[in-house]
Amino acid sequence: MEARVVHALQKRQVLLLCVFLGVSWAGAEPLRYFVAEETERGTFLANLAIDLGLGAGELSARGSRIVSDETTGFLLLNPLTGDLLLNEKLDREELCGPTEPCVLPFQLLLEKPFQIFRAELWVRDINDHSPVFLDREITLNILESTTPGATFLLESAQDSDVGINNLRNYTVSSNVYFHINVHDDGEGNVYSELVLDKVLDREEVPELRLTLTALDGGSPPRSGTTLIHILVLDINDNIPEFVESLYKVQVPENSPVGSLIVTVSARDLDTGSNGEIVYAFFYATERTLKTFRINSTSGNLHLKAELNYEAIQTYTLTIQAKDGGGLSGKCTVVVHVTDINDNPPELLMSSLTSPIAENSPETVVAVFRIRDRDSGNNAKMVCSIQDHLPFVLKPSVENFYTLVTERPLDRESQAEYNITITVTDLGTPRLKTQHNLTVTVSDVNDNAPTFSQTTYTLRVRENNSPALHIGSVSATDRDSGANAQVTYSLLPPHDPQLPLGSLVSINADNGQLFALRSLDFEALQAFEFRVGAADRGSPALSSQALVRVLVADANDNAPFVLYPLQNGSAPCTELVPRAAEAGYLVAKVVAVDGDSGQNAWLSYQLLKATEPGLFGVWAHNGEVRTARPLSERDAVKHRLLVLVRDHGEPPLSASVTLHVLLVDGFSQPYLPLPDAAAAEARADPLTVYLVVALASVSSLFLFSVLVFVAVRLCRRRRAASGGGCSVPEGPFPGHLVDVSGAGTLSHSYQYEVCLRGGSGTGEFKFLKPIIPNLQFQSIGREVEEYPSGQNDLGF
Repeated sequence: MEARVVHALQKRQVLLLCVFLGVSWAGAEPLRYFVAEETERGTFLANLAIDLGLGAGELSARGSRIVSDETTGFLLLNPLTGDLLLNEKLDREELCGPTEPCVLPFQLLLEKPFQIFRAELWVRDINDHSPVFLDREITLNILESTTPGATFLLESAQDSDVGINNLRNYTVSSNVYFHINVHDDGEGNVYSELVLDKVLDREEVPELRLTLTALDGGSPPRSGTTLIHILVLDINDNIPEFVESLYKVQVPENSPVGSLIVTVSARDLDTGSNGEIVYAFFYATERTLKTFRINSTSGNLHLKAELNYEAIQTYTLTIQAKDGGGLSGKCTVVVHVTDINDNPPELLMSSLTSPIAENSPETVVAVFRIRDRDSGNNAKMVCSIQDHLPFVLKPSVENFYTLVTERPLDRESQAEYNITITVTDLGTPRLKTQHNLTVTVSDVNDNAPTFSQTTYTLRVRENNSPALHIGSVSATDRDSGANAQVTYSLLPPHDPQLPLGSLVSINADNGQLFALRSLDFEALQAFEFRVGAADRGSPALSSQALVRVLVADANDNAPFVLYPLQNGSAPCTELVPRAAEAGYLVAKVVAVDGDSGQNAWLSYQLLKATEPGLFGVWAHNGEVRTARPLSERDAVKHRLLVLVRDHGEPPLSASVTLHVLLVDGFSQPYLPLPDAAAAEARADPLTVYLVVALASVSSLFLFSVLVFVAVRLCRRRRAASGGGCSVPEGPFPGHLVDVSGAGTLSHSYQYEVCLRGGSGTGEFKFLKPIIPNLQFQSIGREVEEYPSGQNDLGF
């Protein structure tokens, strides 16, 4: 226990030493730097580290900052190099007005340990303003009886610059009647008088127009002009005279608008219109005209706008009394604005440290400055915080205060402190300002992020657009601050063959998952991967979750017709004997669809026929059959257009054309087109027909026998050598599938069927026909079965 007390006393002594050093430095003469107004932003002013004798990098290590009373930061400090730079262009007239010199005080604040250095930036004036007359024309009424040597006070020009750049001289255009006298009132103000050199004669010269030029002392000098309009009047030998040439009055700054300030009074010994007096401001500034108004008849001066001691303390007004003859007299009214306690104290926060690590030793939480824009006792202040808090306020110099911890903080007992700093002035009535601070105690990273689910199942429809949002994962962390900020990422997949980086991506901030490219159900039905969630603590903690993506099928494959072939070669012609009855199988349209489910369910429809009602198509298996018995009146050649449509949404379709020839006998395998037969019949109808028919039947029979024998021998040889199409065990037996129908066709349609090796599914291939008929080619496209196990062929 004694060791703790000694240790605390040693720390308090070190802190008091730092504060003492800061006070001693702050009490020294301030550093002084100079800069011309309108200097470009970024201009180098000085190196504070060198001027203060600090080592390289010491400003950065000690947490240096520039503070000032200005609302905008006109200075910029580079803590690494110690360079003091100009942060913005300065307008001396806007910052200081007519005040000279223009001094902007600022402080260099070092936090570790706490130390303050005072400095001043002197803004030098440049000649960037020309003299300006408020009125473009000055009118003077001068009696013709005025003797030479008489003077007439002229309006003074205004120049916002100061010093040598301020107004310095006046000139008047060349003439024989007047010249200019320039006077200095001893306070830096220059005014001019027009002096009469020659007696005026109204009958000779009723009026004069002269140009008055005001020059400043800049290099090069700037100038401004106004016009003097002189009207020569008849004799009025008495000018108005004020009772007092100077009026002084004190007005509280909280005086209401419209209140009477003072009443000025003048008298004129003349009579009639020459004795009637009118009061007015004599070339008042714009600020004066906005603040005061005068009654032209009574001379009462009233307040027109609210006064503000903190902005202007003194107003000097020149009031003119003019009679009806044009003669005038002038007096001066000086209005002193007195201060009242109308400005509450202000608290300017320089730095605030929050959160504070628990169990930390005595720590500076905040550094701030207080000020009051009033004067006298109204500007004196006291500062305090609530009792029973583990914090203490320590005053410094220049109205700076530091808020430090009184003892180590314990987060488990209290994680947050609400501190109210109260600043009260000593004026009447007392005004106060309260500033609330929230100081939190930081935590350590002891909780890993937790996913809302251990496994996420997402479903996405194939042919999606790239960058599609397919779902989200979410994890929370019970810690606070950076320890609770969760970052999501994709973890390497267990399957090295899965191109996860090209399939999905995750938003690291919110866990949203996006498909990077379009997915194809026919290529990839499902895949899974793991996502990680890590916090930003030190060390970082993390957790994982499994995401399973299921790809849904879309109707993106149109039906494909396997038979009859539509490859641009000679059309496939089906032969039908005229003796065929109703329901005779003419042909079977064979089609497949690469999709699955109802997207692959196919239906068939006869769209167009040469003779409607003669043929029909079964909707479920594509069989083309006769709808009625054939007759001799039916045409020989028929063309059928069959539509194959799936059941997707929207449905896709394909069409195929069948050519049908009606023959007289079952043994007649081929008949020439009607046009060719007619031509031959015209040549020698009976003889040519018999010869051609006999030759065709004989040749076809011989060719069919040879092909049949060759195919049988080839199959036996391939079966013996293990080549060709193997017949694995499965749902399809290794025999021929007969599509011959009722047996009335001239040739049977038989196909060799085998399973696709290693598929493990009900998919099968049509490899080739056993007995090739006319214009029938081998078919090698895969056919996918319906979900019910029945294939698209309807077998």
